[in-house]
Amino acid sequence: MALSVHTNEAALIALQNLNKTTMDLGEVQNRISTGLKINNARDNAAVWAIAQGQRADIGSLGAVKMSLDRAKSIADVSATAGSTISDLLVQIKEKVVAAMDPSIDAASRTALDSDFKSILRQITQVVSNANFDGANMINGSVSQIKFIANADATGFITLSSQNLSLGGAIITIPATASLGTITFATAVLAQVSTSIGNTNQALGNLGSQSKQLANHAEFVSKLTDQLTAGVGNLVDADLAKESARLQALQVQQQLGTQALSIANQAPQVILALFK
Repeated sequence: MALSVHTNEAALIALQNLNKTTMDLGEVQNRISTGLKINNARDNAAVWAIAQGQRADIGSLGAVKMSLDRAKSIADVSATAGSTISDLLVQIKEKVVAAMDPSIDAASRTALDSDFKSILRQITQVVSNANFDGANMINGSVSQIKFIANADATGFITLSSQNLSLGGAIITIPATASLGTITFATAVLAQVSTSIGNTNQALGNLGSQSKQLANHAEFVSKLTDQLTAGVGNLVDADLAKESARLQALQVQQQLGTQALSIANQAPQVILALFK
């Protein structure tokens, strides 16, 4: 290698190596500070694009979970109200059977009729108050509600309503029913028996739908976890490995600095030639 005061090839090589080490060190420090080995498209365009697509799906599944949580809450409110109505129907049957006793006097029959009508009003109140987020699945206002089931919003889970209003197909007892006479009580007894069976079936339907919603929500949660883990596998940095590499690069940087310093002193040898 020729000695020259204009071109110091050894210094150039040492500087190139030092610059590369410094760049690698900056990359490792960035990975350690962010926890990511793929932080943007410049790091690895293909992997970054895949990770971004998965992140979009994860975000969409968050919206799906919100929809399913709302559906489950609506179903739970409906089921709770339905259970209360079922208990009230049991109480009604007790009043109706008592009213069929021919030995009771007029005052007792009037009291039974008053209790009976009070329970009917309670059923109406329960039905009207079984709302969640503006949705009521037991008053006949809607036939069904659809909820998002997948990240593309192309699949849905349907929650069907169960109309538990008085005088309907499920609870056949009209709001105007009375226990004023044995004849009236006899007619109401048949309606009560039918209504109890229908209500229990309706509650079973609501329970099945609620279970389906809970199962699908659990699946969405697990799928979200798996997608998150998949993104992590693609872009997360191995911090133990990066820590070891950081120490190695710091040593290389120090050695590179010393090598550059030595190479910069090489032209001083030329002065000795002219003494």
